[in-house]
Amino acid sequence: QNYVAVVTDEVFSKALTNTALFTIGSIVGQFVIGMLLALFFHKNFPLHGVLRALFLLPWLIPLIVGSAAWRAILEQDSGILNVTLERLGIIDSPVPWLASSDVALVSVILVNIWLGIPFNLTLLYSGLQDIPEELYEAAALDGATGWRSFRYITWPNLREVVGIVLMLGVIYTLKVIDIILGLTQGGPANATQTIATQSYQRSFVEFKFGQGAALSNILILISLVFAIVYLRATRRQVDE
Repeated sequence: QNYVAVVTDEVFSKALTNTALFTIGSIVGQFVIGMLLALFFHKNFPLHGVLRALFLLPWLIPLIVGSAAWRAILEQDSGILNVTLERLGIIDSPVPWLASSDVALVSVILVNIWLGIPFNLTLLYSGLQDIPEELYEAAALDGATGWRSFRYITWPNLREVVGIVLMLGVIYTLKVIDIILGLTQGGPANATQTIATQSYQRSFVEFKFGQGAALSNILILISLVFAIVYLRATRRQVDE
């Protein structure tokens, strides 16, 4: 009955769609930016270590503190983002980053990308460090530099690390709740409602613990599917 109640609820389909969009948008943004930064820091230059350490700050800040800071930044009337954009002449009126159902989900995704970049950067950078430099030197003699070097050397040797990063990223993002509750609490009009936030609200706001547990189990099943896909893909690579 609990499963039927949550699945037939009109908010569930919205929350499921938001969960998919939130997860895909966050993973793509975090991975792409994390990969670019990892490739950038793979080259030695002055202040290399200091700059790389600064990029870890979002990871060290408690999530509730980070969401409170971003809520102040994205505030419609006095937030520093709108004030800056207005002074630069980019916008004519304040943008309701967290109050509009059209842009609230995008805003939450961007904040989650900011928080997830250090995780991707750290793992991908570690993977790059394990690739022998001799491979790049040999490839350069054959004219494989730049994009070709990345395609034929970096990516094949980094594939296992990429798989781990993506799998852990998906599982972690599916259960994100702190950022959404801190920024929008699932609003406005359920525009940022996900299965995780819906489970929280059913359990600890409406005190319908059975329905909250049912939603949590649905999240576990979704995570399990991604884990099985990853394990099968890894086993196939080992067999090959």
